[in-house]
Amino acid sequence: MSELASMMNIGKEMAGKLTSVGIDSAEKLIETGSKEAFLKLKQVYPQVCLVHLYALEGAIHDIEFNCLSEDKKKELKEFSDFLKK
Repeated sequence: MSELASMMNIGKEMAGKLTSVGIDSAEKLIETGSKEAFLKLKQVYPQVCLVHLYALEGAIHDIEFNCLSEDKKKELKEFSDFLKK
């Protein structure tokens, strides 16, 4: 979990949640991808929101989530909105 917690945008709480859904390393998060990881989190923690999805994407690319491109943010928002239906 400490490896996950050391990733950009991922703190201890998020690392714990990721571990609880079977994503227990940075490599596993990268392999899983932000959308699939978010979906797994959403099933167990329904309160996770769009900002968590941005954080996951940023962590995978080692950038602050608020530095994601507008196109990427739009794509992720559309995915998040789709899950609400």
